[in-house]
Amino acid sequence: MNKPQYAIELVDINKRFGAVYANNKVCLNVEEGTIHGIIGENGAGKSTLMSILYGFYQADSGLIKVFGNSLQFKDSHEAISSGIGMVHQHFMLVDNFTVLENVILGTEGGALLHEGLREARKELTRLGQEYGLKVDLDATIESLSVGSQQRVEILKALYKGAKILIFDEPTGVLTPQEAQDLFRIFSALKNEGVTIILITHKLHEIIHITDNVSVMRAGKMVAQKVTSKTDREDLAELMVGRKVLLQVDKEDKDKGEVLLKVNKLSVLDENNIFRLKDVSFEVHAGEVVGIAGVSGNGQSALLKVLSGISNITQGSVEILGQKMDSKNPIFPDKLRELGLSHVPEDRLRMGLISEFSASENSIIGYHNDKQINGRFIMNNAKVRNECAKLMEGFDVRPADPDLKSSNFSGGNQQKLILAREFNRNPKILLIGQPTRGVDIGAIEFIHKRIIEMRNSGKAVLLVSVELDEIMSISDRIIVLCDGHISGRVDAKSADERTLGLMMANAYDTTNNLESN
Repeated sequence: MNKPQYAIELVDINKRFGAVYANNKVCLNVEEGTIHGIIGENGAGKSTLMSILYGFYQADSGLIKVFGNSLQFKDSHEAISSGIGMVHQHFMLVDNFTVLENVILGTEGGALLHEGLREARKELTRLGQEYGLKVDLDATIESLSVGSQQRVEILKALYKGAKILIFDEPTGVLTPQEAQDLFRIFSALKNEGVTIILITHKLHEIIHITDNVSVMRAGKMVAQKVTSKTDREDLAELMVGRKVLLQVDKEDKDKGEVLLKVNKLSVLDENNIFRLKDVSFEVHAGEVVGIAGVSGNGQSALLKVLSGISNITQGSVEILGQKMDSKNPIFPDKLRELGLSHVPEDRLRMGLISEFSASENSIIGYHNDKQINGRFIMNNAKVRNECAKLMEGFDVRPADPDLKSSNFSGGNQQKLILAREFNRNPKILLIGQPTRGVDIGAIEFIHKRIIEMRNSGKAVLLVSVELDEIMSISDRIIVLCDGHISGRVDAKSADERTLGLMMANAYDTTNNLESN
């Protein structure tokens, strides 16, 4: 049997930040022309390891081999020159530049720019055809869908000669359809000999697309497996170090009174486009109502209106007996006083301030609370102590109230936001994308907490693009398509095919599957 050819060999990689080992004697072999998954909890060291491979960080010690050659990268330019490309979760593109301009940025081809552009156009057209990455080279980035922007990032890397592509949580911002399209591109790249390293929290993606998978935990490599010889349960246990429930336990529960009522709600955005059209539904105490749909079909607009951030154009909303409409808005601070908590979809833009400490972020929106806000100054010691309790209760790691929020992993940032909002004992919970970019152990924890809130009589409105999550947690599911309700279904009757038809507005709505 021939010995496999390795595109990447990492031997005893060590990287420390202060007293914390991000990578501790990590070894990794990635076979050439394969798709290799790397999984682990938030903070396990995956991104640090790939940042070392891509030249963002330098290892404290250890050996890096690329196609058999021992290398040490001082920066990402050296990694790119060695054939390594990286597609980040948050794209590195200039919004008002065209696709062509973004791709050649930094490699314009000398003083005669038009010649460089002509050659680049020719090469990008070839790459697009070869790998199924067709995109309008003259379109501006801001005019493209998220999936198309991701294609641009892949084209950038291939244009610069990448033979190894690292993807960091590539489907975190994609619709299910876009994710499937990306996997088709992965297969095309693999068939042409490109090696792909995939960092993801989604175990079904690992099982579906990878050839081999490596598992990291607490900075160490704990397992490397052939994907066909493992399963989701095995990988989840390796990641967390214990058995993990992949399906949340949820008992049947009688619904209580209506706490949230939406009546013929319509919302125009700043461009005079209807983001919501004649939307009506109710949420009762003691139930989770899931809002499903392809991203961008009105879910964000709905959360912003219900939380008091955006204004109503037509219709009305009744929250805990208080009515708001176009003439009678209720602002976020008043809604919080009434008993509404909001976990926003985008934790970085709306959920926290990255330069603030954990304790400062733990009171955002509640900073006028008389229990922490004295007559003249805030009781910072009490804020820190309360934050420490929240961090312990929600397993936020590291449990350091003074640590800047930007130094926490995405999953721990999310748990900090959830702790802040859940701790206020709200009557209504609005939750947007609760587990986006979160590892399997944290997902199990978050799902349990949401069900606990439901069981204690809270009304929960859950927005998620993850159909498994919607079907697992919700009691009833409402599907939005192009701003209007395209289907309603009892969660017990839901399946991916039915929800998919509703998401595409192709379901026969005369057959209403929602129980009364």
